[in-house]
Amino acid sequence: MPTRRPLHEMTRDLTDVAAGRRPADLVVRNGRWVNVCSGEIVDGTDVAVLGPRIAYCGPDAGPTIGADTTVVEADGRFLVPGLLDAHMHVESTMLSVRRFAAAVLPRGTTGAFIDPHEIANVLGLAGVRLMVDEARATPMRIYVQVPSCVPSAPGLETSGAEFGPGEVAEAMGWDGVIGLGEVMNYPGVAAGDERLHGEIAATLKAGGVVGGHYASPDLGVPFHAYAAAGPSDCHEGTRAEDVVARVRQGMYAMVRESSAWRDLAAQIGAVTAGGIDPRRVLLCTDDRHAGTLLREGHMDDVVRLAIREGLPPMTAIRMATLNTAEHFGVALDVGCIAPGRYADFLLVGDLERFEVTRVIAAGETVARDGKLAVEMRPFEVPDRARRSVRIGRRLDRSDFVVRAPETAKTARCRVIEIVENQAPTRAVTAELPVVDGVVSPGEGTGIAHLAVIERHRGSGRIGRGFVRGFGLEGRCALASTVAHDSHNLLVLGSDPDAMAAAAHRVVEIGGGIALVRDGGVIAEIALPIAGLMSEEPIGEVAARAEALHRGLRACGCTAGDAFMTFSLLALPVIPRLRLTDRGLVDVDAFAIVPLFVDGDNP
Repeated sequence: MPTRRPLHEMTRDLTDVAAGRRPADLVVRNGRWVNVCSGEIVDGTDVAVLGPRIAYCGPDAGPTIGADTTVVEADGRFLVPGLLDAHMHVESTMLSVRRFAAAVLPRGTTGAFIDPHEIANVLGLAGVRLMVDEARATPMRIYVQVPSCVPSAPGLETSGAEFGPGEVAEAMGWDGVIGLGEVMNYPGVAAGDERLHGEIAATLKAGGVVGGHYASPDLGVPFHAYAAAGPSDCHEGTRAEDVVARVRQGMYAMVRESSAWRDLAAQIGAVTAGGIDPRRVLLCTDDRHAGTLLREGHMDDVVRLAIREGLPPMTAIRMATLNTAEHFGVALDVGCIAPGRYADFLLVGDLERFEVTRVIAAGETVARDGKLAVEMRPFEVPDRARRSVRIGRRLDRSDFVVRAPETAKTARCRVIEIVENQAPTRAVTAELPVVDGVVSPGEGTGIAHLAVIERHRGSGRIGRGFVRGFGLEGRCALASTVAHDSHNLLVLGSDPDAMAAAAHRVVEIGGGIALVRDGGVIAEIALPIAGLMSEEPIGEVAARAEALHRGLRACGCTAGDAFMTFSLLALPVIPRLRLTDRGLVDVDAFAIVPLFVDGDNP
């Protein structure tokens, strides 16, 4: 497997190859060079590589070919820089870092900027360290951002760890860490929260990049206050005007195309029709689960979509390569095919279809025709990462019912309403029937029970509420320890007994996902690493994910990519209404609000 070396160790050796005094290890001949630096496609280009880095790009690398040089004929195929995902969470794939790399390298992704705030909320700095270390066991160039929001909303939820400026400063000193992960608590930033501004200051002092997350449509004073704090990018836009606003403020607009949050088509018009400079626009996936990776792809899929939406291929490729590298300050290593850079590049037959036929990473062929061509280095996951679900007792029906106010025949409740294919929710109210003192979702309302059980400390704390929009019917329930971002045990159901059974099964398998129907488990995904990730290959995880989606449809679920939407119901930093182990959260007010609504409590 290829090994990466810093440029300062190789300058003389690279010069010797380019001057013809030393043979190259690899020469790729007669390609069409997609030069994202100049904006040209240069025919008849050869690339000579020494070790992990490029020594020469030009019309004839013949003088660099020696007896032991490997020669690859491009035969007129395009030479494209390896794709970079500007913002993503490996944990959302449900794969370990090595399994993730094995899945996306054949698709042309050779680098990623990852924010491991999912595992950090479970295991703290030890979880971040695990991701940094495992990344080195892959051929990819994976840059890690220190999670900023552990938890995402202090006081409104319970996580397995807490980060402050000290933890951020410590991790910023690790090799492989490049900046601060998305600062999600945007109301706290705008209000001058001391902890958040301390984390931002520690990052800037260390020369790192501060990742943004402004999830509100309000582009007035709150947005300007947030921008003033130093976040240099944001991936939470959903409209063309969001791209414009971020770029005008000197930020990079990250256009996201994930499994559930399909934001590219709505935003790219800021460039194609609005004329915004595309150099300040990046492409990312944020959250893609294994099924989407296997079925649709990774950054290759995002590039194809961007081209279909009207971007010239060169512009789309730049947004997934050079723009990202320049934003993070690593353009001397990745982002383009040029001397001195890592030899991370692709052979592509047609730019619009973007079908990758060969992937070279750090100077070695790592994938051909969609198949991985190397083995990952071994990596041992620590035992602590496998023992992360601590409930303290067996849950039963009583844990999931909502008791009504005394003598009430109906109850007016706050209800979370999901929005199809978007992260934000709506806050609505509904008059629900009361049966034997217990609030019922009611027939034909589309409303289901929702509960969040604290699973890090065994406190026994449970938040209860209701959600509308999944269309769950019958005696069905879905339980998961994938519940952004504190990853407590999240349970959705039409029946409290089914909810208890699903929750018990998740605890039994050490974390993961379970779907129960009529008393039996009909789908499950074991995720033993922090209750978030599997060490199984992508095919097996994707098959289980597909079985889960089939099971949800059998339970009457009508929501698109229902699990991804479900997994965000406990995230109290995306408007408008969420549920945590501490209760219902009004994200706009950033406060716990009662489940029941009355005249004095609108």
